[in-house]
Amino acid sequence: MTNAPRRAIAIAIATLMLTLIPGIPALAAVAPNAPAPGFELPDLSGQSINLAQYRGQVVMINFWASWCAPCRQEMPLLEQMHKKYQPLGFTMIGVNVEPDSAKAVDWLKATPVTFPILLDTASQVSKLYGVQGMPNTVIVDRKGNLRWLHRGYKPGDENEYLDQIRALVRE
Repeated sequence: MTNAPRRAIAIAIATLMLTLIPGIPALAAVAPNAPAPGFELPDLSGQSINLAQYRGQVVMINFWASWCAPCRQEMPLLEQMHKKYQPLGFTMIGVNVEPDSAKAVDWLKATPVTFPILLDTASQVSKLYGVQGMPNTVIVDRKGNLRWLHRGYKPGDENEYLDQIRALVRE
């Protein structure tokens, strides 16, 4: 058996084991090519935003917190992506996961963004998507299917985001 099949088997076993461990959300909740879990959250102005209203667009959902250094580092890059690809049918949505959103609101005053910031103060949506750390990013295709999941952020990861966005806006 070559390394590729062994690696695939090891990944499948690890995935199965993670779904069986209590307290760790089943990864199937965020399985690629499955319908993205629907949600509705308030934005910074209190207006209710529903994921379904973006059907027909490529949507990148970034789960973040103001205390998260990698989140702070990537936020200006996310804003650049949003501005560049929005005319092509792309939408960025930031989902702040802090129970008290006041710190996020204050931080955004110094680092403003033009894309919607939604408030998941009860962590309902982050649980739907199996978010366990910050940041987490998912990309949803025009049909509403989850196509890509990325956990964490380090410099250079934005190139992976861009590859996914460019491919999906062309579909």
